[in-house]
Amino acid sequence: MKEGLFIGQTAEITATVTSDMVAQFEGNVVHPAYSTVSMVYHMEWAARQIILPYLEDHEEGIGASVTVKHVAPTAVDTTITVKATVTALKNHLVITDVEARNEKGLIGKGEVTQAILPKEQIEERIEASLVSNA
Repeated sequence: MKEGLFIGQTAEITATVTSDMVAQFEGNVVHPAYSTVSMVYHMEWAARQIILPYLEDHEEGIGASVTVKHVAPTAVDTTITVKATVTALKNHLVITDVEARNEKGLIGKGEVTQAILPKEQIEERIEASLVSNA
């Protein structure tokens, strides 16, 4: 990684909740509110914004862990903001606390850990995960 990443560094994304972001399984809507799946996506995306400027050409970030607590519902057409803050840098890991908010306040919180690895190593691991038909 390039130098300069520091504990306390933040990144933020904003999105508007759409009908494809609601809680649903196999196309059946459970309730018309922002889903935990969509929240996790946005939390990972906010955390990724932090690492992007620091990746070397031969490196990539890959998700190592996500924990999330979804604490309040959010309706379609509501704007959400997700903020990631670096809390630790351990070897090749970048650990961030994440918070999701709507206009009324906190809707989710958690932690996203990303591993920074050589692209070649990631590709080898993906290839090794394939099931052989031989």
